[in-house]
Amino acid sequence: MADLITVDDPDDPRLRDYTGLTDVELRRRREPEEGLFIAEGEKVIRRAKDAGFEMRSMLLSAKWVDVMRDVIDELPAPVYAVTPEVAERVTGYHVHRGALASMQRKPLPEPAEILAAGGSGRRIAVFEGFVDHANLGAAFRSAAALGISAILLSPDCADPLYRRAIKVSMGSVFSVPYARLADWPADLEKVREAGYRILAMTPSPQAASLDLVPPERFERCAIMLGSEGHGLSTHALRAADEWVRIPMAEGIDSLNVAAASAVAFYATRPTRPA
Repeated sequence: MADLITVDDPDDPRLRDYTGLTDVELRRRREPEEGLFIAEGEKVIRRAKDAGFEMRSMLLSAKWVDVMRDVIDELPAPVYAVTPEVAERVTGYHVHRGALASMQRKPLPEPAEILAAGGSGRRIAVFEGFVDHANLGAAFRSAAALGISAILLSPDCADPLYRRAIKVSMGSVFSVPYARLADWPADLEKVREAGYRILAMTPSPQAASLDLVPPERFERCAIMLGSEGHGLSTHALRAADEWVRIPMAEGIDSLNVAAASAVAFYATRPTRPA
């Protein structure tokens, strides 16, 4: 059973994991280097726990203690009960969900491990240059909902375990396996060698419309999407086996990348009509 500790001082060193959550650069340094990440909200905390992440501590507003009682009783990590005012002073923002947990990261799998898993009809996604945590989280949520088996990230992609990405994904970052490719875009050849057809999502008129691509081309495919600004790089496009695009109304050249990922994952699903 966890210890329930009431804390009134926002400068209490026991709350260090939760300080300055609005300072993006601080979080980007501390979370990966110290092996922690922050889960926010009851559902996300439970999903992180169920995914096997070790809990370091919880920070709860008083009204959430009873809601999280089963988690408190099950885990040995300390639980700090605070007022909403103290929580806001500690984190730097209004913790409207009333519950935060500091979790221990797991080692990331190697890309080869992800590529070796699954059968012939398996689909994975490859993200290049996703730097917006909200878009990354939304794309993970779409991947989980629409049957994407795993995600490979380019070296410059944002951290899926950053608080904002976790929150937007509603914990889907815990359920979709992911790894980082170290040598970009050369490591895309490893994706091809593992038997995946690399489909590059691009609004280029040279790309095939998704609704006209034969369904068999989506069997064991890697759906590659690019950054929020300029999309896939020239190098990534050259490394693809095929270019595909989402058909859109005249005068509209693209979708937000998170929306585009949802459309692409839906359109390539194995059960789509012929």
